[in-house]
Amino acid sequence: MSDVRKKLWEPSEKWIKNAEATRFIEFVNKKYDQNLKGGKDLYKWSVEQIPDFWDAMWKFSGIIASKPFNKVVEDLNVFPGTKWFPGAELNFAENLLKYKDDQLAFDFQGETKVSKQITYAELNKTVARLAKSLKEAGVNVGDRVVSFIPNLIETPVAMLAAVALGGTWASCGGELQPSAVIDRFSQIEPKILFTVDGYFYRDKVFDIRENVKAVVEAIPSIEKVIVVSYVTEGKCDVSSIPKAVNWEDFISKDTDPPLEFEQLPFDHPLYVMFSSGTTGKPKCMVQSAGGVLINHLKELILSTDCKRSDIINYITAPSWMMWNWLISALAVGATIFLYDGNPLYPDPLRFFELIEKHKITIFGTSAAYIHYLMSLGVKPAEKYDLSTLREISQTASTLSPEGFEYVYREIKKDLFFNSISGGTDINGCFAGAIPILPVYSGELQGRALAMKVESYSENAEPIEDEQAELVCEAPAPSMPTHFWGDDDNMTKYKAAYFDYYKDVGKMIWRHGDYIVIHSDTGGITFWGRSDAVLKPSGVRIGTAEIYNVVEQLPEIADSLVIGQKFSGDIRILMFVLVNEGYDLNDDLKVKIKQTLRKKTSPRHVPKLIFQAPPDGIPYTFSNKKVEIAVTKIIHGMEVTNRGALRNPESLDFYLEMKDKLQ
Repeated sequence: MSDVRKKLWEPSEKWIKNAEATRFIEFVNKKYDQNLKGGKDLYKWSVEQIPDFWDAMWKFSGIIASKPFNKVVEDLNVFPGTKWFPGAELNFAENLLKYKDDQLAFDFQGETKVSKQITYAELNKTVARLAKSLKEAGVNVGDRVVSFIPNLIETPVAMLAAVALGGTWASCGGELQPSAVIDRFSQIEPKILFTVDGYFYRDKVFDIRENVKAVVEAIPSIEKVIVVSYVTEGKCDVSSIPKAVNWEDFISKDTDPPLEFEQLPFDHPLYVMFSSGTTGKPKCMVQSAGGVLINHLKELILSTDCKRSDIINYITAPSWMMWNWLISALAVGATIFLYDGNPLYPDPLRFFELIEKHKITIFGTSAAYIHYLMSLGVKPAEKYDLSTLREISQTASTLSPEGFEYVYREIKKDLFFNSISGGTDINGCFAGAIPILPVYSGELQGRALAMKVESYSENAEPIEDEQAELVCEAPAPSMPTHFWGDDDNMTKYKAAYFDYYKDVGKMIWRHGDYIVIHSDTGGITFWGRSDAVLKPSGVRIGTAEIYNVVEQLPEIADSLVIGQKFSGDIRILMFVLVNEGYDLNDDLKVKIKQTLRKKTSPRHVPKLIFQAPPDGIPYTFSNKKVEIAVTKIIHGMEVTNRGALRNPESLDFYLEMKDKLQ
């Protein structure tokens, strides 16, 4: 494996001068009497003076509020449960709709079939029309409005209209199975459902009206269903869906109604976000309007360096928090390029064609996407003009050092590669970018600003340069206010994040990621989920250590490793997908084992290697491998929530394997 110390990019003096982070440092130095000199100084100040940092972020980003806050935070020692910005009143949608000019707000491409655009002026008017109709339909402050819909322009329009009225929003992508949607939405009892007739994937039409019908019939709280026509020319037939009306018939005919924004406390529930649900019913995490807003502004402005002049995209769907994050770029005034469909169709380089055509400046993707391009050996820079592209952001799973190097070698030599990691839980990042610092292969640049992140050893002490648990020692505004339906003592919430270290007297957030914080660069390497850590002979191994080596082999398209309890120890089992033209024969098994032994250690070598069928590696809808579900199956435990997977049929293979492995 490549040396993770390799410096791949150094920001130029011009880049640093023009960076929003530099402007923020100058603002802090002047207003808070500091002498910060760069990115590392900024992080240190942000965690040593947490209230001042968030106060500065509020002022620097120009948050619109009808009432000012009394103080930034009540008590940082109350964790969880402290109050942020008490006294303030604001509206999330108002902050995302402050621009009203003729710049494009959304530029939409639906695979190869449908394209559409809307300006900020048109967006404001459309949201106003929809908000008027929702108000007439009885949507009040605190009512839940949800969507079961692809990544269309209508999706953020519906969210903004609902939130303008004080509604609480939750969404599922149109690709989810009805059982997964019901598991999520039934817990929060929504009043209104936005949906669609279907979606395109690899130029095939997937009609989801029967799925929608099943959802509506299972959730009695839904009073009205608004259906967008996407795959149908003209208005689609909604007669099979109970309580349904077409979007065109629902939205107000008034062409320019006033748009009034309900003014609400900072901690008013904005989003209900759902955990992946791969180990049980999804958790319903409630996040505040003010907390999400200020955190997204921090990440978009300071970490992503997003400006009004940018055209920003993320390959995402409304099932994943990166959709929520992307839509917040409206608050910066950028143009958001929305894409729905398969990003690799009809050609693996399809997205680079779109980057050239639409002049995208910030492109967001996953490690799986980059690793797939690497496995094909494609060279985007040779085929497309990527001169407008100044940044690639990457998340979802761990990217190998070779993946970092591939970006700079084959996509663009001079760009900011922004690898980030966080979670749905906080609608943001624990680790990621300070774009005035260098980029090293295999490393996220550092800890997220104002996030007091450490890596804890097994005796609950901070350590560096060793694999350990990611924890956060202090509160942050976008952490959930509570779980929906939890008791007054927040029992489920505390059990999810805070109980892990309580026996040693520490109430801190334990996230469940396995990381190394590097003392020399300050960067962070992620090694996978700590609950999927392998422990052969008691040695802790992050799954990404194995993936990063095996998936560099030209024969291997994808892989999954788990630990199986066997003869009083743990043995590593590996399942691989091979590229076209290859088979998993004895020679390839030997090559895999020898490569792992040479590049990692004998402990990393799997005991058994099996070939998985096509689409046989299970993934969540946010593109993360699901080792835990396979581990449960192999150990004879039931996986109750298959609908939480993007490809639930992949589990059938492991059910067949179970008895052979005993």
